[in-house]
Amino acid sequence: WALHLKNVTVSLSGQYECSFATYPHGTKATKIQLIVKAEEEQHYVKEVWLNQTLEIPCLEDTTSENLSNYPLKWLVGENGRKEELVTKEPFCPAVYRNVSAPYRQRVHLGLNNALKIFPTKITDHGRVFSCHVVYHPERVRKSSTTVEVFGK
Repeated sequence: WALHLKNVTVSLSGQYECSFATYPHGTKATKIQLIVKAEEEQHYVKEVWLNQTLEIPCLEDTTSENLSNYPLKWLVGENGRKEELVTKEPFCPAVYRNVSAPYRQRVHLGLNNALKIFPTKITDHGRVFSCHVVYHPERVRKSSTTVEVFGK
């Protein structure tokens, strides 16, 4: 006995009960609590040397899923503020936003939608780069990476 749900949304969260009559023991029932998450997020720390190339994978644990089938965006954040760096729609070229001076000409989308930054600067230290993949309007996976820059 199984319940199959299609087009799952957050609104389907709640308690579900399965009950059936048995003979001669009477009614049997079981309950399950379903929690549908709108977002999943993982956080990483990446260390890099000053003036080197920094490459941050979009979703580090994603091996079988093809990210080119879903819209995604890269953002950079500091002190609660986030700035969009690049967006990528399925099967379209990447669109680089009107990026502020610290990242202009240093940011590129690499293979498997990894973010490449060259050269790394001391101002990148402590910045949080995040990738958001929209699998469904109500399902977003996020991966954020804090960068630690070291001098030689």
